[in-house]
Amino acid sequence: MEGHIVSRVLAVDPANYQVTIEGRDKSPVSIQLTDQAKNLHNLKVGDTVDIHVIRSVAYKLDTEVGGAPGVTKESMSIRATKDNPNPGGEAVRQVKVTSKITRIDLQQHEVTLLPPEGKATVLKVEDPKLQERMKKLHVGQTVDAIYTEVLKVKTSR
Repeated sequence: MEGHIVSRVLAVDPANYQVTIEGRDKSPVSIQLTDQAKNLHNLKVGDTVDIHVIRSVAYKLDTEVGGAPGVTKESMSIRATKDNPNPGGEAVRQVKVTSKITRIDLQQHEVTLLPPEGKATVLKVEDPKLQERMKKLHVGQTVDAIYTEVLKVKTSR
């Protein structure tokens, strides 16, 4: 899934790593950044921000039975260079959620997963090749869902 927005900066609070931009309906949208955000003092009210977001998810099956549900996070950022002092850059965040298979319905092509937060999710398997592979699944195996989000930000005056 991809998203794109070009917006205008309404407020900048470098001390608290907060930026407010104009939303699609012209309402203010506050964005909380991390302390890795640099050069915020160069960002000014009225600057244009061009934001691209790409989100994806991949699944990996652990063939061992008895794994525990859990969550791990990883992130990375690339910032502006000396040649381009405008705030911006690229941030990548990955979250791996390990869920346990609690039910397999071969007739309906559904797999029920129990993630760490405890609310079961039913996944409908639509790809015929994956439906065939469902026969090899076992209750108690774990599935890693790896969510990746890439955020690219450019600013201009």
